[in-house]
Amino acid sequence: MLDTLFHIPRQIGGWPVFGVGLLLAAWCVFGLVVVVVAWRRGAAGRELAGYVPLLAIVAAAVVWFLPRLCGDDGLPIHGYGVMLLIAVVSATSLLAWRAKRVGLDPDTIISMVFWMFVPGIVGARLFYVVEYWPEFDRPTFGETIGAVLSFSEGGLVVYGSLIGGMLGMVLFLRKHRLPMLAVCDLLAPSLLLGLALGRLGCLAHGCCFGGPSDLPWAVTFPPGSPVYGQQLSRGQLWGFAVDGDPAAEPIVTWVAADSPAGRAGLQPGQTIFRVNNEVVQSAGNVSWLLQESAAAQKPIRLETKDGLHAEISTSPMPAHSRPVQPTQVYGALNGLVLCLFLLAYAPFRRRDGEVFALMLTIYPITRFLQEIIRTDEGGSLGTGLTISQNISVLILLAVIALWVYILRQPRGTALPSP
Repeated sequence: MLDTLFHIPRQIGGWPVFGVGLLLAAWCVFGLVVVVVAWRRGAAGRELAGYVPLLAIVAAAVVWFLPRLCGDDGLPIHGYGVMLLIAVVSATSLLAWRAKRVGLDPDTIISMVFWMFVPGIVGARLFYVVEYWPEFDRPTFGETIGAVLSFSEGGLVVYGSLIGGMLGMVLFLRKHRLPMLAVCDLLAPSLLLGLALGRLGCLAHGCCFGGPSDLPWAVTFPPGSPVYGQQLSRGQLWGFAVDGDPAAEPIVTWVAADSPAGRAGLQPGQTIFRVNNEVVQSAGNVSWLLQESAAAQKPIRLETKDGLHAEISTSPMPAHSRPVQPTQVYGALNGLVLCLFLLAYAPFRRRDGEVFALMLTIYPITRFLQEIIRTDEGGSLGTGLTISQNISVLILLAVIALWVYILRQPRGTALPSP
């Protein structure tokens, strides 16, 4: 885990960096260069206008948003945000290169990416905020908005990005009258390349993590990481666990034999009656009291309904989380393998849309399976499945209709094979 890479100072040589300062000036110069280069390559007025929304949004963020993220040391640059930027640049470069090989103007394709980027980020963040709303609920409206907008530290959902980005792409393709399914085929491998690199950002931040594991390649995370926080609230740092559903009964679901909880005599199946002399009625009550004890560095005193009295020391706190499945690495490898597979399949497609439909067939299956070993999401919609598993099922149902439509089309493609 490498959450914060470095800090950008508030001032350089006495000049402000953020707000109306050096960064805004650099961005204006960059935007001017991009527009001039596109114009010299023969880009039409409509294509040039496609750059304006993103350039304006970033400029507004530099002036009003970034100063709010600065601390005493300046603006923290997070590993997650850096990997997200690398993912976007790499995916766009692959898409532009392949587009040029089939006779499409790379500038037009890059302009399309601009149209996809903002709604993609909004969709990804919206999905995450809805799923984890208690993490963003703050005392004031301004603090809540600040927490929602602070996405550089992690908190994006792939499916939300896909839905938002697709909406932006559809509007762009309709405006420019480009073959939609043919462009989707070009786009599919790039989406998976971006996903693969983005998952490494999740590893740097510590989100999207798996369950406890004793595999040789299991990973641990330091205090302050999402993994550490979840294990603390469930008791896993001390070798036992209660249900992840806050409303569930406070039943012990797991105990590690060689752990503070195991040595204290705690057994799976026991129902916790009191924590620190306070009666508990749900797993959520237990979690709250565990966090309270850890913050105060006080012992955890557990009493079960069958009469067991156990005391677990919280000082010193564990230096790392318990080992967990590196699901971020699995996701990165999954995205990379699927990207290479689609690139290999593309020359053999018989109809437009086959590559895109293949992505929407395979990825939801692999994502559904990955969710089984992830523990950062709970069940949703009363199904017992995570929100990503529910969406995976819906996509698989929808892609059946897409395959039926594609296979009913005459053979042939609007664009040659890259």
